[in-house]
Amino acid sequence: MRRIFTLLIFLFVCIGYSQTNDIDSLTIQLAYQNQDSLKVDTSLNLIKSLYQIGEYDRALKYIVQSERLSSDINYEKGIAQITFYKALIYAQKDDYINALSGYKKAKELFYNLNDTLHIAKVNNSIGSIEIKRGNYNKGLQYTLAALKPLEANNAPFHLKIAYNNLASAYIKNNNFDEAVTYYEKTLALQEQLKDEKGANVSYSNLAELYSQKKEHRKAINYYEKILKRIKTDSARAEIYPKLGGEYLKFNDYSKATLYLVRGYNVTKRTNDKANLLITLNNLANLNIQQDRLVVAEKQLLEARELAIDLDNKQELLKHYKLRKSLDSIRKKFDKAFVWQREYYDLKQTLDQEKIAALENAASTKNDLAVVTDLKKPETKNTNNQSINNSTPVYNEDTQLDKFKLIFYGLLAALAIVTTFLVLIYLKRNSNIKYTQELEEKNIKIELQNQAFLEQTKHLENVNNVKDKLFSIVSHDLKDSLSSINGFIELLKDGSLSREEFDNLIPELSENANNASLLLFNLLNWSKSQMQSLEPKPSLFDVQEVFEDKIKLIEQRVESKGINLVDHSLRDFAYADRSMFEIVVQNLLANAIKFSKKGDTITISNHISNGSCIISIADTGIGISKENLEKLFKNTSFTTMGTSNEKGTGLGLSICKELVELNHGKIWVESTVNVGSTFYVQLPKSKPS
Repeated sequence: MRRIFTLLIFLFVCIGYSQTNDIDSLTIQLAYQNQDSLKVDTSLNLIKSLYQIGEYDRALKYIVQSERLSSDINYEKGIAQITFYKALIYAQKDDYINALSGYKKAKELFYNLNDTLHIAKVNNSIGSIEIKRGNYNKGLQYTLAALKPLEANNAPFHLKIAYNNLASAYIKNNNFDEAVTYYEKTLALQEQLKDEKGANVSYSNLAELYSQKKEHRKAINYYEKILKRIKTDSARAEIYPKLGGEYLKFNDYSKATLYLVRGYNVTKRTNDKANLLITLNNLANLNIQQDRLVVAEKQLLEARELAIDLDNKQELLKHYKLRKSLDSIRKKFDKAFVWQREYYDLKQTLDQEKIAALENAASTKNDLAVVTDLKKPETKNTNNQSINNSTPVYNEDTQLDKFKLIFYGLLAALAIVTTFLVLIYLKRNSNIKYTQELEEKNIKIELQNQAFLEQTKHLENVNNVKDKLFSIVSHDLKDSLSSINGFIELLKDGSLSREEFDNLIPELSENANNASLLLFNLLNWSKSQMQSLEPKPSLFDVQEVFEDKIKLIEQRVESKGINLVDHSLRDFAYADRSMFEIVVQNLLANAIKFSKKGDTITISNHISNGSCIISIADTGIGISKENLEKLFKNTSFTTMGTSNEKGTGLGLSICKELVELNHGKIWVESTVNVGSTFYVQLPKSKPS
């Protein structure tokens, strides 16, 4: 490792030495050359080298000397290129006035020389300045004018700048498709020129553009490419929160959590408050979506302090929206209403600032014209003086009265207009205030109505459960219990002979089993409808459950003349065992109910790497296609069994809810008069 580090240092020193050596060589060469065009060309190479390494003051010294020599020998090409480089250096120093003036002169000189490539370079440079100054449309025009000559002459360095300028201008004009096209072209040239720093910026710009276009998968792709290229914590601190936010848009909570937690750790470690703020807001959003409201609230409180401290209004706006969602979920509608009002107030302020910024940008277009006018004060004063001297003298009193009349008239008109504007302003403010109050009241009423609707829906569901429960108890359960009670009364009276007693025992057993299963299903169904079922998963052997449940149904299977085949294997599932037992018991009861004498019920399970699959098959009467669609629904659909057994129609809907609570699936395959097979799939380990 130490050798590699030493080698890298050596390479950097060599590169730096090589650049310094080239500059020294040009300096020595320049000192011994004659005062001619060749010396100007050498000086230009030296100026170019100094410009590329950022030594602008030193480059300016050679520009002054070369400019004087070029003028003395009337070397037009040298004068044009020196003027261009001088303007480039002014632009680097943010002296846009002198830079634009220099570009204008250089452009005229290049036009005289018919040098289309350098004209394109000048236009490209002017476009860069105009875009930096906020004159995006003007900058766009200059850069587009430069594009074709630069592409025709294959000038990758200047093309890279042109493409980047165009992308920046198109973003400001909300033309995201064009911006993407030119950022991709910029990126291709940056990779060709091995400009890694610039390429990373382009990757980031493309990711943010695709995010704005709601193409989050492409945004993720570019963010992940940057992560592979960057090594520093400061760079990762900027990418992790944004990447986590993109995965959150897809509800990919596992990856969103991964990147946001990494973002939180690295921003804390580097004390990067700006990116920590983004991370906290995204983490809060993630926790709200996953119903971890207490954690979300703590993160939002921390985010609010950072947003105020950093004066980050965009993230504060996002914070208000998340607080509104959090309090709405908690039914704290008064607080939610306050956050919504804060959100709209801040959004209105930001929109006004954006409009003001655009107006300021537009006003800068006339800066050069103003500067040009200020350079000619003496000429204007001289002209004015000659005009005044040549103007004949009129009656001064008449002129004075005339001016007084005009002045008082203007003053009166101004007073009337001012009064009119003040009245309009007051009325407008009153209307705005009244409209805002109405909007606030409407929002509050809407939030309250939403709460009432949710409560009403919940009460209706509970009431429906109650009605259905009483209906089943009053009919099906009553029939089974009445039959059992009648049998007991006959026994009491001694009205039954031994033979009659033996004959009635299977029927009594069937009625008792029906009543027991009915109560069992009713209790579980009502619990699931009231949303109080909570699975307690553990690892258990499914074969043990089959063995226990087979013992309970052996007598019923025997009495109905059905063959029971157990092909179960020792295998494990990760679920709530008691819930799984309920599912198996219901499926076995259904298989017996719809099988005839001589039919076969087969229990089996299939060992798989990722999940445990069990099946209960029968060769009974089967299920029609029409009835298959009605299974597993919340509606109480039922049919009579082969021995006229009754049911509640709740068993399969309970099975579906219990299986899904344990992250599993249930389905059926059936053919009329051939039989039915019910499948249940459960995980073998805790789902991630």
